[in-house]
Formats: sequence, C-alpha cells, structure tokens
Amino acid sequence: MHRLAFPRGLLFLLCLLLLTPGVGVAAAAAADDGSIKGAVVDPLGARVAGAAVVLLQDNRSAKETRSDAHGDFSFDALPEGRYRVQASAEGFQPRTTSPLFLAAGATATVELSLSIGTLETDVTVTAAATPVLEAQIGVSVTVLDSSTIQSLGNTDLLEPLRTVPGAAVVQIGGRGGTTSLFIRGGSSNFNKILVDGVPANDIGGGFDFGDIATTGIDQVEVLRGSNSVIYGSDAMTGVVNITTRRGRSRVPELVASLDGGNFATNHEDVSVGGAVRRFDYFAGVSHLQTDNSVPNNAYRNNTLATRFGVMLGTNTDLSGTVRWIDSKYGAPNAIDFFGIADDSSQTRRTIYTSVSAQSQISSRWQSTVRFGVADQAYHNVNPAPTGTPSDKSAFANFLGNTVTINGANGYSVTGRAILDFSGTYPSAFDSSVNRRVLFGQTSYHAGSALDLSGGARVENEHGTSVFNGAPTETSRTNYGLFAEARASAMGRLFVTAGLGFDHNEIFGNEPSPRVSVAAYLRQPSPTDALGDTKLTFNAGKGIKEPNLSQELSSLFVLIPPATASSLGVNPVGPERSRTLDIGVEQGLARGRGRVRVAYFNNTFEDLIEFLSKNVLPQVGVPPSAANATAFGAYVNAQSNKARGVEASGEAVAGPMRVTASYMYLDAVVTKSFASGALNPAINPAFPGIPIGSFSPLVGARPFRRPANSGSLTVAYSKTRAQVAVAGYFFGKQDDSTFLTDANFGSTMLLPNKNLDAAYQKFDLSGSYKIHPRVRWYLTVENLFDEAFEAAAGFPALPRAARTGITITVGGR
Repeated sequence: MHRLAFPRGLLFLLCLLLLTPGVGVAAAAAADDGSIKGAVVDPLGARVAGAAVVLLQDNRSAKETRSDAHGDFSFDALPEGRYRVQASAEGFQPRTTSPLFLAAGATATVELSLSIGTLETDVTVTAAATPVLEAQIGVSVTVLDSSTIQSLGNTDLLEPLRTVPGAAVVQIGGRGGTTSLFIRGGSSNFNKILVDGVPANDIGGGFDFGDIATTGIDQVEVLRGSNSVIYGSDAMTGVVNITTRRGRSRVPELVASLDGGNFATNHEDVSVGGAVRRFDYFAGVSHLQTDNSVPNNAYRNNTLATRFGVMLGTNTDLSGTVRWIDSKYGAPNAIDFFGIADDSSQTRRTIYTSVSAQSQISSRWQSTVRFGVADQAYHNVNPAPTGTPSDKSAFANFLGNTVTINGANGYSVTGRAILDFSGTYPSAFDSSVNRRVLFGQTSYHAGSALDLSGGARVENEHGTSVFNGAPTETSRTNYGLFAEARASAMGRLFVTAGLGFDHNEIFGNEPSPRVSVAAYLRQPSPTDALGDTKLTFNAGKGIKEPNLSQELSSLFVLIPPATASSLGVNPVGPERSRTLDIGVEQGLARGRGRVRVAYFNNTFEDLIEFLSKNVLPQVGVPPSAANATAFGAYVNAQSNKARGVEASGEAVAGPMRVTASYMYLDAVVTKSFASGALNPAINPAFPGIPIGSFSPLVGARPFRRPANSGSLTVAYSKTRAQVAVAGYFFGKQDDSTFLTDANFGSTMLLPNKNLDAAYQKFDLSGSYKIHPRVRWYLTVENLFDEAFEAAAGFPALPRAARTGITITVGGR
C-alpha cells in the first residue's frame, strides 16, 4: 500500500487551523440568544443606509428592520434554526442570502451586496483566496450558475463552457469523445480543474471534459489568467472550479427527469435535496446512453453527485462531497481518414471526494481546512487489428480503406493510411491516478480596506500506467504556501496581490507572483444611464509539473546516476507561463447591459518536448549525456506565445437575455527542437511545403487554436415558457492528419495551415410548464445539421434531439 507522507511543519500548521476556536463545539449559551448581524453594501462595497432588511424563516417574514447610517443591521434574540436575509433599497435589485443555520447562542455575520439593474454582481470564490464580488476584482472570471446551465438543456458541461469568453472547446467526435479546453491560446493541459476544491487533473495537467455531466452542478467558475499563487501546478492560463449543489428546502425536494432522442439516446436524472436543522443533504444520479452517429461509437455515462453538510457548534460548517463517474466509449478513431471504424473501446471510472470545514472564528477571522481525493482509472483495449494487411509477412501493418482527404486550405490527398500497427493483440493500455490533497487557509479582515490571507497545501500524487503488461509508476509528494492581500482605496481602486511558493518532488522550489487591479473611472450609479467604467490589469506567473511519461523518460532519469552527477544534469523542470491582460468594462442602461474588452499577452516557456539523442546537444546537453540515452529524452526546450483580444457583452430586456463573446488569437510557436520541427515532413505531392506531422512547426500556430472564435446566446423566459438559442463559431484551425502511409511515408499528410474548416454550431433548447410541477422540455444540438469536423478526421455529431419531462415533488 502506498502511504501518504506530509512534511511535519505543514502538518502542524494544518492541525493548528483545525484546532482554532470554533471548529469544535462551542461553550453552551442561552437557547434563544442567537443573533444575525450584517451590512448592506453596493457592488463596490460602499454601505447602503436605509435599506429594508427582512429576516425569513420557512419563506415567511420573521422580523424586519432597516440598515442604519453605516449600512449595518442586526436581528437579536433569535432561536436556533435556519434563516435567510433579504435586503432591498431604491435603485437597487433585491437580494436574498442562501439559507444559513443559526445555532443556539451563536452570532452569524452576513453581507448583502445589492446589484444595480438586472445584471447581478456574482460572488466568485476562484479569483482570490476569499469570496469576493466580481465588481471588486480585475481578473476575468465567468460564472455559470445552475439556472444558466439548466436553460441550455445539455447533459454534459462542455456545451455551456463554449459560452465562456476567451475559451475554445474542442470535442473529438460525438458524445463521450475526448474534449479539450483551450484558454487564451494556452494548451489544454495549462488549466487547473477543481471539483469541489479537489484537483481533478491528471499528473501533468491533462483533463478530459467529455465525461463531466451537468448532474448536481450548482455553479462553474472559469478564471482566465494564471493563478499558481493559490492553486499551484497546472494553473498556467486558467482555473475551472466546479461546485456541487447543497440541499436548501425544509421540505425535501425530489426532481426526476426522463428523456430520449435519436441515435438510440436515453437519459434519466433523479435528485433529492433538503435541509433539517443542522443538516443539509443533496444526491443526484444520472444515466446517459447513446449510439452516436458512426459505427463503434456507443457511449454510456453514469454519474452520482452528493453533498452533505452539518453545522458543528456555533460557527463551523462541515461539508462532504462525492462525485462518481463511470463511462464506456467506443473509439472508432478518425473514421473519415480510414473509411472504416476501429474496434477499440475505453472505460473510465473516476471518484472525486472532499471533506471541508469552514469556521467563522470571529467577525473578522475565518479559517478553512479541506481534505480531498481524486481517484481515476482508465482502460483502453484494441481487441484485434482492423483493416487490410500491408503485406503477407507476420509483421504487416493494417491499412484503412482508400480515401480522399480534403483540407479547408484547398489541398487534398488520396490513399491508404496505417490504422493499426503490427504487434500483439489484444492490445491494452491501463492507467490510474490518485491525488490526495490537504489544504488549510486562514483569512483576516484587518479593516474596511484590507483583507489578509495565507495558507498551505500538501499533495501526494501516485500514477501508474501499464501497456501490454509492462508497468511504469511514479509517486510525488508536493507542498505549497501562499500569502495574499486585498486592499481598496477611495471606493474606486481595488488591488489583489499574492505570492505562492511550491516545492515539487521533481523540479524542486518555484515561486509564483500575481497582481490584479480594478480601477473605476466612473462608479456604479442607480440613476446614471451610462453606468460605471472599470479598468482592469492582471499579471502573474504559472507553473506546470511534468506528466508521468515526461518524468520517466527525462534525461535525468534515463542516464546513469553517476553520469548525471558528474555532468550536472538536473531533473526536468517546470513548464512556465507569464500572463498579462489589460481591459476596460462599461456598464450600460442602468445596469441592464455590460460590455468588456481585454487585450492579453501570454508567454509559455520551458515547455517539455522529446528530443532525439542527436539533437540534445543543440540545447546544451553534453554529448556524453545524450549518447547515454537509447533514443533521446524529454527536456525543457519549447516556447510559445499567444496574444489577442477578448470581447464580451450581455444585456437584459424584460424576459430576454443576450450574451455574446469574441476572441481574436495570435498564437505562435517561437522555439522547438523536436525532430519534427527541425526536419519537417515533405509530402511529394506538395514540394516545398514543410509539414509538422505530429506537432506544429516554429513560426506556425499551435494546433486546434483558431484565430477567430466566439459565441452568442439568446434566452427568453416567462412564467411557463423558456427558450434559448446558443451559437458557437470557430474559424479555421491549423492541424495535422497525423497519418503514416503503408511505407511509413508522408503521402497522407496535408499542409498544416488552415487544415480544419471554419464552422458554426447552433443549439436550441426550450421548456414549458404544463403543470406547476411538471415541465416538458426539448433540446436540439447542431440545429442546422451542419457537417463539420472539430478535429481533423473526427466528424462531429449531426443534429441530435432529445425530448422529455421533469417532475418536481416537495421543495418548500
């Protein structure tokens, strides 16, 4: 059994946080002597005097008051129970807090931020160490709440993610196909993915969104920009934080959905949630089954999402979550390139588990302790070779059918490519990843203009992979520390600055700074039609650790230890990013509209790539060390740049809401010593045109990152009816066919530039309440049945429709 080891100093710090006053059961107090105190503020934190404040219990008014001249209010002599607080003021939109449990004799502190107009100011928990209003931060964050996700009607999270400005989502094939998220030109493994605070990435940053169902998701936050200060490795260009719902209603709420559609699709989703005194609970389970539209492409997904909470003592909220995913996917490969479906298949089982305790030690002091586990197991099997043998020998490869491949760049080839290579069949690949994280943080509200936070995390990673019975394995224990300060001045300037320090078992110590600024030229006003004008600035550094293959095939590992020591060869280092963006936001129509424009400039350095033994000396590796490897090694040698403009806007007019986004991206590979970059492939049919067969060439765009992309969503919602149309737009992309002909030649390659065609995809969703507790719904993806390939050779799903009903019971 692999044991988790923690450095003693960090373990002591985390235990100290656990033992701070308030985490355990508090001393006894009078049963009916509880109180709820708080303040009513505007989007920038200025106090709102004279606001009407209502204390709600069981959806009924229990007490009423008004905020004083300083915006403060108080409800005293309250019995133990669950409450909500509602505030309203002239010129602002009313706001109601989430339910909170008040223990006997306890004091709860809340802050209600009132929005101007119908565009609410969301609270983000990802942009800084402590929850903060979007209006008070400079960093770019998009919040997808449960109502937004539900209105789009999708079963998987990847479709709502397409609406995020600056983000490009690429799914290979139909439902269940590998799905990558590219943020502002970075690679798909440059994003930190969190599920209820648990790091969900594979070792080295990889993450596939293809299996993430919308089941039980309360909200998703997508941060653009590096934030390795708080989140450590993998947060190079973005952070995606997925949060599970909590039960809130006194009467248990049961929701059941059942639908079906073309391609033999059926989908069922059942959830139950509620709250009883100190306890709240939620559990949701879903099943999705579809054949998709090509042979050997059936997909099945079973997801369970649960969350349970309890109030300990007077001021500690203990919460536990579990998200369990079991999927099976038929993998036909790039069927348009072979004219025949491969017979491979894959299964994946994933469990994300977390337990966290949040304590309000005093009105100024808070602490959080969280322990999380991410456990993933992947199995891929190719039962038999598919295609026609290339010759009569026992070592023959297997070819697909004769096909003609037409690129969007006007080039085409005709021929047969190798679909399966010679070898032992069945051919199997298995991998597993286990990540265990202990995280502790404390925050102190030093004054009206200053908040201080600090924390530590310890993470153990264990990864294995087995290819046809040959295992590889690695284990790492990493830790990090961070400190962050948030300050404001004159009600117009908001600054967040932090410094992170990470120790990784592979590359050692690495610091990560970050600063974010928001400055208002015009402050929000409930009477001014033009609205506020906000300037933003963000700069920071990010890091990413090597993956399993890169570690075990790095130069430091492959050569004899004595040789490495004598030549000063170091372990493979971290990949690094430097991100910067400058933007402006403008409020419109008294809070009913908002537009944003930002320029970003990202640099990615020390990226890891495999270099042959003949090339290693070109990057400074001593020839004797290079010759000590069998074929070559992974080293930090590649660099990329990405700059561009990101624009977005949203507006609300009565029952209609419109959101739109656009990104122009200028991304380029600035340095690479990989064999494919130094010796590009040449297809004899296109003499003089160098081709990157497996990776882009120096001076070219990275693959599958279009220069132009965007989205448009129009939603209409009335009492009974709801309709939404979502459009996604992708420009031409550089790519490769990644093909080898029967002679291991390059005749099936096409020039990389603009190989993938531009496309647009529209989805339609709608629902109608045929009874207060019965809702009929319809979802149509790829409404206009456009034939396109999001990635070369992998046709996207044709028009797919589902229709069904949702029944709700209880929930008051």
